[in-house]
Formats: sequence, C-alpha cells, structure tokens
Amino acid sequence: MSSSASGNSTALFTDHYELTMLASALRDGTGERDCVFEVFARKLPAGRRYGVVAGTQRVLDAIADFRFTEAELAQLEQTAVVDSATLDWLSGYRFAGDIDGYPEGELYFPGSPILTVRGTFAESVLLETVVLSILNHDSAIASAAARMSGAANGRPIIEMGGRRTHEYAAVAAARAAYLAGFATTSNLEAGRRYGIPTRGTVAHAFMLLHDTEEAAFRAQIEKMGTDTTLLVDTYDITKGIDTAVRVAGPELGAIRIDSGDVGVLARQAREQLDALGAKDTRIVVSGDLDEHAIAALRAEPVDAYGVGTSVVTGSGAPTAGMVYKLVEVDGRPVAKRSEHKASRGGRKSALRRHKATGTALEEVVYPTANPPEPAEHDKQLPIPLLRAGQPAENLPTLEDGRQRLRRALVSLPWEGLKLSSGDPAIPTTFL
Repeated sequence: MSSSASGNSTALFTDHYELTMLASALRDGTGERDCVFEVFARKLPAGRRYGVVAGTQRVLDAIADFRFTEAELAQLEQTAVVDSATLDWLSGYRFAGDIDGYPEGELYFPGSPILTVRGTFAESVLLETVVLSILNHDSAIASAAARMSGAANGRPIIEMGGRRTHEYAAVAAARAAYLAGFATTSNLEAGRRYGIPTRGTVAHAFMLLHDTEEAAFRAQIEKMGTDTTLLVDTYDITKGIDTAVRVAGPELGAIRIDSGDVGVLARQAREQLDALGAKDTRIVVSGDLDEHAIAALRAEPVDAYGVGTSVVTGSGAPTAGMVYKLVEVDGRPVAKRSEHKASRGGRKSALRRHKATGTALEEVVYPTANPPEPAEHDKQLPIPLLRAGQPAENLPTLEDGRQRLRRALVSLPWEGLKLSSGDPAIPTTFL
C-alpha cells in the first residue's frame, strides 16, 4: 500500500545533504544534466553466498509519494535547509525519469546492478536515501529469511518478530519474510496492507491469567476449537501435554514449545503425544531460532517454527550494504576511484548464465551500450519499473516474487545453498 493512501509524503525520508547538493546543482546549472545512478552491493554480508532482492515495490510506492507539500516546504523553510529558489523548484517535484531493476525475489551478487535510475541529477539524487533505506532493510530481511526457509526444508515458518523491532520496520520485515518463503505472520498490519496470512493463539500471560493450566486450555478450546495450538511449556511440559490432550482430545491441532532444548523436548513430546493417541497433533517450536538452529532441528519431529528476533534483524546482517552511485553524466561514464570504495562507471545491465540443466553458472554485468551475444540459457535480470515517472505495465506481484525466489534458489549449485561461510554461489563477471 502506498503511503499516499494515508496522506503521507515520503519527501523528508531523506538526508540533509541531498537537498544541499540539489540547491548547489540548481544554482550552477548542473542539476539538469542527464544522469544514471546505480544501486549495487560491493560484497555480500559475511557468511552469505547469495542475496535476495526485496522492497522494490515499496520503493516504487515511496517514489510515488515523494512530494513536497506545504508541510514539507514549511519545515525546510523554517530550518533554512535550502533557499527560496530551491523551495520553488521542490514545490513542483515529480520524478519523471526511468527506473529498471531486479524484480523482487531475484537473487543478487556482488556488483549486480540491482536498480538503475535515469533522469536529471536534480530529480534523481533526491531519491538516494529513501531508496537505500528500503532496499537495504528489506533485502537483508529477505536474505536471512530465505536461508531459514531453506533450512526448514518445506516445514512452515511463522514470522513473529514485531515486538523486536521498530513498529513500521516490523510490517516491512513481515512482507520481506513472506516473500522469502515464510508461511504466515503474526503482524496484523502486514496482513491488512499486503494480504499476508496471519496466525496467532495465546501467550504465557493468558496461561498465567487462569487459576490452572487446564482452565486456560479449556477457555482456548471453547473459543478456538480443537484445531488450535496449545502452549504447553508454562509450567511442566510433560504435564502440560497430558492436560492438553485430556482437554482437547486426540484431535488436538498442535502444541507449541517456546523454551528449553526444543530438539530434545520435541522428541519427548512426539513420543508422549503418540502414546496418548494424538498422532496427528503437530509440534510447533519457537524461542530464539535462526537458520542454524532450524537446520539443527531438521531431523527432529518438528512440524513448524516460529521465528522472531533473528529474522527482523537480518540474522546478524541487518543491512544489505547497498550503495547508490552516480555512474554516468550526459552519456559519459563516471566512477569513484577510491582505493577501498571504487565503482565501475557507465550504465549497466546483467544476465545470468545457466547450464542446459538450469543450474546457474555466473552473473554477467555488462555495459548496456555493448551487450554480449546471448546464449541459449541466458536470463536477462533487470526489468522496466518506471517509465517517464509512471509504473511500467504488468509489474510483478508479491506472490510472483515468492515463486521467482523458489525457482532462483533451485537453480543455484548445491554448494551455494550451504549455511557455512564461503564464496558467492556463482561468480560475477564484468564485461
């Protein structure tokens, strides 16, 4: 959902220096030069073998809402950020350029041209901060969530990290996790805004509210039915499971274990449930899980996972490390030459080469003016996103992104799916 639906502008979701650059460029005339900016990551976070693009649609929504209304102009005037001539220019601001980029759910690697922004310097430079804030956050979450989904090996994961991050970031994180394969979220705003299925039952507070565990279970069953999930670790898990089955009967939907050595406890719980006749009752585990913990539980009788803190913080990599760099001015390639932060000049595109079997071989980044001869199994990566400031036709949906990521992960060499540290799953070749 675009923020304009609630009457909010995204124009001040930016850094002060974007506007001071703009003012100077407008004054000396360089603000009207045709420019190309590129978003890319110089490297993947430590230990990662691939990245997942997420947040592209949110970027487009933010650009649509990047308007300087009277409120934003008044703030800039009161704080003397820019002069009156720049304020006049901003009052009519609309991004009217073109944007191409990797669609959501696509994989990226070091140097991949994830987003290409073409327009005047003045209109394009203003978008740097809001574009990066969205892509860096959402791609970090999706990259971590994809690793967790892979470790779960088909078992569903519920995203439940809303209480471990900023309230707005929680909504974006739920969306990114869903894109990356999570089945549901506990966040109702994410459900409303993006149509993500939501799930939830009770917390330990509900259990403690009642005089006995049995009373709490009965209250929950009476309201939610026997297909609900009962939280059995408030007191004694063994007694809790016995009480849960006695109250709900063997048709109890699931139990949840939220603490302790969940692998050992899941094995014990499965044996106890089976002995009580509840052979179809599922076991859900939660509590400080990440991709490594989920992988370690693969052989255990766990049916679903609840993941919170680790996913909304990127599981140790809370940003994707993407940058927004000027690579072309009036058709002339430009590049930063710093020893430690060098970039490659010129507008670029990319394709991914595959074997006949579908296994990815390499990411090829090339100048758009000199594309390579396409091979039979090449896949072009960037797609049109905006043309003359307007959304391109047939933009992919969130569900499209989920399917795209599934296909992309299947195409990686098996070494590239390992959770251990190593080189990127495929190399990046620059032409």
